[in-house]
Amino acid sequence: MKPKLSVVKIGGNVIENDKELSKFLTLFSKLEEPKILVHGGGKLATQLAYKLGIESKLVNGRRITDDKSIDIITMVYGGLANKTIVAKLQANKCNAIGLSGADGDAIQAHKRPVKQIDYGFVGDIDGINTSLIDSLIKVNLTPVFCALSHDGKGQMLNTNADTIASEIAIGMGDLYETTLYYCFEKKGVLLDIKDEHSVVKHINSEKYKELLDQKIIADGMLPKLENCYHALHNNVNKVCLGDIEMIKNNTTLFTTITL
Repeated sequence: MKPKLSVVKIGGNVIENDKELSKFLTLFSKLEEPKILVHGGGKLATQLAYKLGIESKLVNGRRITDDKSIDIITMVYGGLANKTIVAKLQANKCNAIGLSGADGDAIQAHKRPVKQIDYGFVGDIDGINTSLIDSLIKVNLTPVFCALSHDGKGQMLNTNADTIASEIAIGMGDLYETTLYYCFEKKGVLLDIKDEHSVVKHINSEKYKELLDQKIIADGMLPKLENCYHALHNNVNKVCLGDIEMIKNNTTLFTTITL
């Protein structure tokens, strides 16, 4: 029987709220089984770029990562956001280690090919160094990954944090029974976006199609759910979406995704 592993991704709205971040990291630290944390930091990067007089370009909600932007993103994701989280975890007696995709060749990627839009230095993942991650877990370290990969030729690449979390959970699925958690500001997938308590508690493939047809799953939730089902079709045991309370064992109000 495989040991259990939790892969938890936190959204920018958690990272940017000191109170929420501290609360989440306290809860995360109490998880007894092996665990991995993945984070982004897009809004922090946008704020720093603005202070430095660098324009942040978005197309359909996706960041265009030019040569100036990748420098900002590397500083914020791999530096400020990552090391702040690691330091707070250490304060919670969780021995964490901060990583980008370049550290230990953890996440290999290639620059996204130009089609209709040139996204710049954005990476699409080629592979996860599962042996490295497993070796860290086995010495009781908790890996904390920022949303950066690398191309093996010296170039850092901006990579969607939801995708990184999904690919890490998939990669570790050969060794562990993995559960993927997406923590964000909502309590889960909502039937009514104006009603915080209208959570769809369980979504299987049939229910997923129904919610797509009804346009309940739309906009920013679409790529998140695509990552969920990509993970479930590739070794991941279960995917959960909800707010930071979700990772407590005694909470019930969140969305569980299964095949």
